[in-house]
Amino acid sequence: MADLRKVALFTNEYPPNVYGGAGVHVEYLSKALARLVPVEVRCFGDQRVDGPNLSVRGYPLWEETKRGTDPRFGGAVDAFARSLLMAKDTLDADVVHCHTWYTDMGGLLASKLWGVPYVLTIHSLEPLRPWKVEQLGNAYHLSAWMERTAIEQADAVIAVSKETRDDVLRLFTIDPARVHVIYNGIDLAEYRRATATDALVRYGVDPARPYVLFVGRITRQKGIIHLVNAIPHLDPELQVVLCAGAPDTPEIGQEMQERVAAVSQGREGVIWIREMLARPDVIQMYSHAAVFCCPSVYEPFGIINLEAMACETAVVASAVGGIKEVVVPEETGILVPLELKPGTFEPQDPAQFSLDLATGINRLARDPALRARFGQAGRRRVEEHFSWDAIAQKTLELYRGLVASRAAG
Repeated sequence: MADLRKVALFTNEYPPNVYGGAGVHVEYLSKALARLVPVEVRCFGDQRVDGPNLSVRGYPLWEETKRGTDPRFGGAVDAFARSLLMAKDTLDADVVHCHTWYTDMGGLLASKLWGVPYVLTIHSLEPLRPWKVEQLGNAYHLSAWMERTAIEQADAVIAVSKETRDDVLRLFTIDPARVHVIYNGIDLAEYRRATATDALVRYGVDPARPYVLFVGRITRQKGIIHLVNAIPHLDPELQVVLCAGAPDTPEIGQEMQERVAAVSQGREGVIWIREMLARPDVIQMYSHAAVFCCPSVYEPFGIINLEAMACETAVVASAVGGIKEVVVPEETGILVPLELKPGTFEPQDPAQFSLDLATGINRLARDPALRARFGQAGRRRVEEHFSWDAIAQKTLELYRGLVASRAAG
């Protein structure tokens, strides 16, 4: 296998600008890789770090991309522009590894300009997120084109679950030999059960009462509206803690506002935390939750389930995508069946889905012994299968194989 001088990671999200699972993935992967090989991160933002084995360069928003156009086009046009800037800057890495459609085109362009292989990690797929038309308008077709073009020309594609690999092979024209499965990971030292409860108290959560927890953005994909609609069916003794901010659109933000207000009528203990919490605070929230709920309608992996399991919290999650490869039913949590309307990501029966979520949550909330057993099994599973060091080693082996193949012609 070839030795590597350096690897370059291209990403939209990087600390302190992290708002989703892809950003968490890149943050921890870059640190784990940097213990093995020099790493340069190019990201959206104004970051600048020059460490011995991990350097970070941010690329700020170019205001011109938002001027004189439909406001909904700004995100996709800006992503294209910043991808070009990332790609054209002098590159001394042996391989480029891109994350999300925002930078996929940057990898393709850098590969052409600097003659190095490029890898894409699939955290989600544009063809499976049609609701983004609501957010991006026709620029959704630009983001989908950038993603397709980059995927179909990539030297390798990493899918974060087996089901995501199947989606890639079904939706794109690509040699199956170029599509690999490498799971997301978790920092086992950081994500572990916390005893402190000051964050709970600060945000109005009663540590003496059990609660169900949601952590995520307000998007169609994350299914939070279905959990909100389940609240009237939940045990009234159960608090509901929604760590949910950054709505995709004003419309879904307004819908969330109205539904939370409606289900909170006559019920105490519905707590909506709209700001992004510091990681130690989130870990406290996971650690003391009776149940963590992931009601996603589309989820290639679902790193939040790993985070909850690492904190020894039982999980109730929808049986979709990569969640089925993370949560083991009746061992680390409960998987709720979800049948979608053909060609959509709308539940066939939304009311039944919400009721099924509530049934699973209530079952765990009322059975402390079962919760404890699931929580302990979840921690063991995370320790055995999802450490970042193991994932970084697999990723590095893939890089070396690509570089060796290119050198051999």
